[in-house]
Amino acid sequence: MNTYERMTNLGISLPVAPPSPGPFMGAIRVGNQVVISGQVPLVKETVMTVGIVGDTVSIEEGQQNARIAILNALAQVETLVGDISKIRQFVRLAGYVAATPDFTQHGKVIDGASQLLREIFPDRWEHARIAIGVSSLPRGVPVEIELTLIVDDDN
Repeated sequence: MNTYERMTNLGISLPVAPPSPGPFMGAIRVGNQVVISGQVPLVKETVMTVGIVGDTVSIEEGQQNARIAILNALAQVETLVGDISKIRQFVRLAGYVAATPDFTQHGKVIDGASQLLREIFPDRWEHARIAIGVSSLPRGVPVEIELTLIVDDDN
């Protein structure tokens, strides 16, 4: 089963890659390495959730926002290389969680993104990861995801 068939079976579709909100690229490729700029939980360019995890946003809502953000990251890959099936290996996922000062479950929030990669790419989902708590994020979102990966050579 190819990647897109698996996504269909999971009831998942890739969104259109959101445009960059500033003078930078949503994704850039150097050789076989692709670096995705920070992606936030936008659906059709609309912020899904505003708030702080541990206050107005629950862990479960944070996880759902992480899933939306990672789908936007994959959409950036598709826009850049034409097909997410070209992803050979994920390298690093960095997750930023806007959280209250006493919140300590940042990793649990970012698990939403990691788990979705595991569902879509069961044979190559493994990645290094960092989950960082911050006081705020762009547009007031609770989660931002950055992704680095390797793609196959273009032939």
